[in-house]
Amino acid sequence: MNTTQHVATLGQSLWLDNLSRSLIHDGILEKLIAEDGVSGVTSNPSIFQNALATSPWYADDLASLKTTEPDAERRYEALVIPDIQAACDLLLPTFEASSGKDGYVSLEVAPRWAYDTARTVEEAKRLSSTVDRRNLLVKVPGTPAGVGAFEALTALGINVNVTLLFSIEQTQAVFDAYIRGLATRAQAGGDVRASRAVASLFLSRVDTLVDAQLTSIATQEALSLRGKAAVAMAKLAYQSYLETFHGAGFVALTQRGARSQTLLWASTGVKNPDYHDLLYVEPLIGEETINTLPDKTLAALRDHGKPALRVEDGIAEAEAQLAGLAQLGVDMEMVGNTLQDDGVKLFEAAFQKLLQQTS
Repeated sequence: MNTTQHVATLGQSLWLDNLSRSLIHDGILEKLIAEDGVSGVTSNPSIFQNALATSPWYADDLASLKTTEPDAERRYEALVIPDIQAACDLLLPTFEASSGKDGYVSLEVAPRWAYDTARTVEEAKRLSSTVDRRNLLVKVPGTPAGVGAFEALTALGINVNVTLLFSIEQTQAVFDAYIRGLATRAQAGGDVRASRAVASLFLSRVDTLVDAQLTSIATQEALSLRGKAAVAMAKLAYQSYLETFHGAGFVALTQRGARSQTLLWASTGVKNPDYHDLLYVEPLIGEETINTLPDKTLAALRDHGKPALRVEDGIAEAEAQLAGLAQLGVDMEMVGNTLQDDGVKLFEAAFQKLLQQTS
C-alpha cells in the first residue's frame, strides 16, 4: 500500500483537481485510479481553459465543430462533455463498489449564472441530462442564489458539488440547504437514498487574503497567525459537519437512507512557497471527507506524505486562532464573501477565455 492508498483507509477520498483529454487518452487518469486510489475528479473553467490550451487532442474536433456549431458555448460543451463522460466511465467501478458514495466527476454550470437561481437550476438540469451519467456532480456556486438552486436541485434528485465556499458560515448555509432539499424530496415521496452532494471549502485563497491583512497589521501576534486561518477554519467546519449530520436533526433523513453531504477540501495547492506543500492535506485527513488535489500536490503526498487522522486534532487551538484573528480585526465572514465574489469573477474570466479558444 502506498501513501495515497493509505489515506483511503483513514476514511478520506482523494480526488484529482484536474481533467483533460490528455489525462484520458494517455492513460494517466486510469493509472491514478489504479495505483493511487484516486476516486473522483473535479473540473472548473480554469482547468478546462488550461486543457484546451495545452492538450493536442482537441484540435481536430474543434476544427470540425467550427463548421457545424455556430455557438461558442455549445462548441465548448461539445469538447469537454466527452471528457466528463469518459472520466465518469473510468470511475464507474469505484462508484458501484462504494454503492454510490464515491467515484464522481464534477462539471460546472457557466459562472455567469452564479447570481441567478432559476437559470442555475435549468442549466444544471440540462447538463445532467446531457452528460447522462449516474456519477456526475453538477457544480453550482455557494452564492446565495446558488444555494437556492442547490436546494431545488436536491429536491429534484440531481446530485451537486457546491463550489466556491470560503467560510464556515457559507458552508453551514449549504449544509442547511441540503437538508431542506432532502426533506422536500422525501415529503413528496421521492427516494433520497441515491442523493449525493459535496460542499467544496476553498483553503489556500483564504490564507492568501488573511496573510496580506496580517502582514499589514505587522504586530508580532498578527505575524504569528499567518498561514493558520484556512486550516483552523476547515477544522471547525468539520466540527459543524459532525454536529449537523451526526446530530439529532438528520436522524429522520438517515432513517430514510439519506447520506450526509460531504466536506471537500478544495484549493489545496499551496500558493505561498514558504509553506509546507502539504499544509492543506496532512492536517485535514479525516473520516467522511474528500480532498481534491492538483497533480503537483498529489505527487507530493505520494512522495513524502505522512497520513494520519488529524482533522479533529487541535480544535481548541483552531478556535483560539480564529478568535485571535477576530481580535485583530480580521473578519472571516467578510473574507469569505470577498473571496466568493472574486472566485466567481475569476471563473467567469476563465470561461470567457475558453469561449475565445473555441472561436
